[in-house]
Amino acid sequence: MARPSGRWTGGTLTARDILRPHKVADAVFHPAWIPPSLDPSIDRLKRIRVIAGGVASIGVYTVFAGGFDFTELLENALTASAALLVLTPVTVGVMLLVWRRTGPLRQLRTPLLNSLALLLLFIGSVVALALFVQTVNATHNPLVIIGVGITMMWMLGFVARGAFRVTGNFFGTGAVHRCLPALLATVTTWLVAIPDLVTGDLHGLGLTLGVVFILGAPVTVTGIALLETGRLRRRYGIRLGAHPAGHAPAPGRVPPMPPGPPSGHPHVPPQGNPFAPPPGNPYGPPPGAPCVPPQPHPGSGFVPGQGGGNPYAPGPGGNPYTPPGLQPPYRP
Repeated sequence: MARPSGRWTGGTLTARDILRPHKVADAVFHPAWIPPSLDPSIDRLKRIRVIAGGVASIGVYTVFAGGFDFTELLENALTASAALLVLTPVTVGVMLLVWRRTGPLRQLRTPLLNSLALLLLFIGSVVALALFVQTVNATHNPLVIIGVGITMMWMLGFVARGAFRVTGNFFGTGAVHRCLPALLATVTTWLVAIPDLVTGDLHGLGLTLGVVFILGAPVTVTGIALLETGRLRRRYGIRLGAHPAGHAPAPGRVPPMPPGPPSGHPHVPPQGNPFAPPPGNPYGPPPGAPCVPPQPHPGSGFVPGQGGGNPYAPGPGGNPYTPPGLQPPYRP
């Protein structure tokens, strides 16, 4: 559960990406130390949970209450950030008291500090965006409006993308426990919605729409969180009440296959009979045979391959098997 080696962004951020706030937000708010999801189905559940949680955290009901108000949206974001600053540490603290019964907490210190740093970084970004908006609204200097306005627009994209990221990984608490992001999302959405119900502040939507929009997101997030934790328990044996050190190691990613040949099937072994003899006659003379065919006897007139003459004719170049000084008994 310790943080792997490497920088916060994992070395994926380049100088050209600074001009693209969504790239910077992806690298900053989904750092390299956050573990990947165990399977695609849990990823899909997290995306649905992000959408449902955005209904409560952003306050979509303000759109129906009388038009889109950016100032009110920003106030809701600041309120949600303050709630996160309080609710997240309290919820994690309660779970630490549960986990300490079955294992030590020292090994969880590094991922907890990383998650806290990510939480503070996001809250600081929301506060900085609010300050930029107030500066633009309060000043009448065109140069300040242009300079700060450009920065404000960059920060708006940065914070919006960052909110999407931290809602999915819930500030990297999955590095502490796989079930912790689902629990924190459920607790946060309910504690944000309950005050509106208790005070009766339905934001001018009426009772029916107010209850639907205020309770719709917590109920949806809770149902998806139960599905997510249920799949983690059934497929991987990960339980919320169990210490993270007691979980079986999650299956790692399959390493990529080595590149195959430019054509054909990369995983088919070479065809052919591995027991076949080498091409050619294995019993024949090797290339450049040292054995020279017999040469014709001098004077016989016989040339191998061309005919002519008798290779066994008598005489100086005649039959090599005739004793010297003897003549054959028959003459033609």
